[in-house]
Amino acid sequence: MAQKPKVDPHVGRLGYLQALVTEFQETQSQDAKEQVLANLANFAYDPGNYQYLRQLQVLDLFLDSLSEENETLVEFAMGGLCNLCADRANREHILQAGGVPLIVNCLSSPSEETVLSAVTALMGLGSPGAHPHPELTARPVVQCMLRFSLSASARLRNLAQIFLEDFCSPSQVAEARSWRADAALGIPLPRAEAPQQP
Repeated sequence: MAQKPKVDPHVGRLGYLQALVTEFQETQSQDAKEQVLANLANFAYDPGNYQYLRQLQVLDLFLDSLSEENETLVEFAMGGLCNLCADRANREHILQAGGVPLIVNCLSSPSEETVLSAVTALMGLGSPGAHPHPELTARPVVQCMLRFSLSASARLRNLAQIFLEDFCSPSQVAEARSWRADAALGIPLPRAEAPQQP
């Protein structure tokens, strides 16, 4: 197990978060990286930390981690971004940093938790009824949500249905339906849906 960062209790929240970021960047241990990223994702749940997390470039750290081969790192990074999307400044940063394609790529994750966080983050980056960022409702994304709306997982099915109803126009849904169902990015359902491997 990774040790807790050695932090002076008097450095405060910013100092503690800085110690976590430094440990993530310096450690060679995958277990330590996972533990630190999980902690940062949990801190991203508290709006009181948003300013510090932006200052320490944790949003970029999360975005960079979405490209990792380690699925656990991707899951924690996606969870952290999902938590941060509640804030306008964070949403703008993610959009400007090119985060949407990285999040869309997570829709093909074998981890259901990663997929759920990705769908929720895409919803957080848009506004229901408004004209969302074009990448959020691109045809492959809408096709993917149509596929997820048929999932055996109630959580994924319900989230996809909300996305389709609140973020997509009827014409976008109709256009996505008109394309062959198997053309949806080749996105497999998360591991819970997939056949068991021998």
